[in-house]
This record gives sequence, structure tokens and C-alpha cells, in this order.
Amino acid sequence: MNADVQDCIVLLGDSLTQGGWEPHGFAQRLSFVYARKLDVINRGLSGYNTEWAIPVFEQFFAKCKAQETLPKVQLMTIWFGANDSCIKPSPQHVPLPAFAANLSKLVNFVKSPDSVYYSPTTRVVLITPPPVNTRHRGAQLAARDPPQDLDRKFDVTREYAEAVKEVGRKEGVPVVDIWTSIWEATGKVEEDLTKYLKDGLHLNADGYTFVYDDLNNTIKESYPEIHYEALEFVFPYWGEVANSPDPLKALTRRDIFTGEYRV
Repeated sequence: MNADVQDCIVLLGDSLTQGGWEPHGFAQRLSFVYARKLDVINRGLSGYNTEWAIPVFEQFFAKCKAQETLPKVQLMTIWFGANDSCIKPSPQHVPLPAFAANLSKLVNFVKSPDSVYYSPTTRVVLITPPPVNTRHRGAQLAARDPPQDLDRKFDVTREYAEAVKEVGRKEGVPVVDIWTSIWEATGKVEEDLTKYLKDGLHLNADGYTFVYDDLNNTIKESYPEIHYEALEFVFPYWGEVANSPDPLKALTRRDIFTGEYRV
């Protein structure tokens, strides 16, 4: 991270988050609308579950004292469950109670004043895993060399999505319910998930549209002060600089919430 000039959004998750940089992915679209306001940092880790995410978080998220001189994390999304919900004997499997406890731990890393990572500026949003198309996923795995057995079940993934919503209620943080949005868009027909999942598991551009739109709406409803439409540019429009009687002062960074110059 460079100097403390522009605050950021952190996206923490598995391959669904990592894939958000793909064309028309939700991370790419967030980066565009938040340009010159908040940097978007993608900490998506393909194949990871919540057990593995915790020690990674402890390495990349600054502790309290260090936060004083670093850009602030204004928003963090936490998006897991697609791998935790793998069925045994998959090494990615995390039992449902442990999954929920891990999500709460990640939330409270930044929300609890007792945490060494406590960050009062950080707003948290949880995201549920999408539904899995077991027919498409099964065919993909069976075609591998050597063939592999189906590693996920539709109803099991739904249970993990419900657990995310329960953690959101328990911890008092908003949840983007991608599972329900996509499932209802298919008319609740598993075969029609091919409209939004490219391989039975990972989202295509249309699937990511749900993530972007639902996350954008959640920010607007739950954290309107950091919705991109409410924020000022850190550095002003070029015309403001050109027409300023003091261009050097106009080039000083500004507060994204008030537009006032920061020292």
C-alpha cells in the first residue's frame, strides 16, 4: 500500500471473489464506480475456505496501531461458503458450525474493540454462496482425467447460505443473499443455473451482475455514506484545478465525505 492518500474497499473470499476481476465481474465494476474515491483491493483466494482465510487475514490486515498511518478500510466484504460446503472427503470441507463460527470471527476481527485488528471505520458485508448446479458440476468433474466424483450437493450449499444469513443477523451486519437472487431468477430450476454459472460453480458475467447490483443496493441501504454516489473525489476534477486561483491548494487531497482539504 502506498501513502495514506486514498482509503479502500477490501474484498475477502474464495475464487468467486478472485474472479471478480474478470470482465464484467463485480470487483471490476466496483473499481470503476469508486475510481478516485476508494481503491478496491481483491483478496480473493481460489479454493480457500474460512479455516484458511483466518490466518491469511491475520497477515494482510493491519493491526490497530499500524492503522493510524495507513489508508483506512471503509468497507470489507466477506464471501465464503462455496468451498466450505464441499462434502467429505474433500479437504476443503468445513463443518457447518465451524463455518459459522469462522465467519463470526472474521467479522469480529474488525468489529470488536477487544481485537488487535479492530477498525472502527470498517463496515462489513457478508455474501452468501450462490446455488450450485450439481448436474453441470458433476459432468465437469466426470470429464477430468482421471474422473472425479461430485464434490458438492445442492441442499448442502443452501444450508451454508442460510448460515451466512444467520451470522449476519447475529453479528448485526448486512448480507447480500446471492443464493436467493440467482435461484429465484432461474424460476427455481436447477438446470437453468447454466444462465449464471459457467461450470456449475463459478459465476459468469450475468451471475456477477447479481453480485454487483445486490452489493451496490446493500451499500446504499445500510451504509449510504460510502455509496459511490455520496463520495467526493480525493483529488478534484481537472476543471476545478484549472479554474482555481490557487491550483496547488486545489491539488491537495480532500476528504471523500466532506470534500474539505486534508492536511
